Amino acid sequence: MSKQKAMSASSIVGEIFHVGLYKPTQGRITRQVTCASVWIVVLLATFKLYQTLYDAGEWQYIAPFALLIVGFWAAYRTVNYAKFADFLIAVEAEMNKVSWPSWAELVRSSIVVIFVILFLAAVLFGYDTVWRIIFTYLGVLK
Repeated sequence: MSKQKAMSASSIVGEIFHVGLYKPTQGRITRQVTCASVWIVVLLATFKLYQTLYDAGEWQYIAPFALLIVGFWAAYRTVNYAKFADFLIAVEAEMNKVSWPSWAELVRSSIVVIFVILFLAAVLFGYDTVWRIIFTYLGVLK
């Protein structure tokens, strides 16, 4: 049991410092978009840390830069970690199976949804008005 824990811990450390790509030709788009999204979050966190450490001397620059480097590397390694990369590859494969609507179907469906939402808003406004009138007449509302 302890051998498995030691092996898994060493394999995780080895995976963190591994530079190569896992199955580089599969799930490329999904992995690139996922990595770019995490990089954007890291950039925003780095900028917020930079603002928070305003007038903190050299830490204002060192801490955000360290966070930026570690965050970028962690995102890159995460999308190339075998289990997560296999998940992203499966996601891309499933997305390729989806039958996407044509532009005309999309417009028609969007119009239907907008009209249904407006109709429901009008109905709820009517209910609200009727109940407001009833409660005002009963003296619950003034």
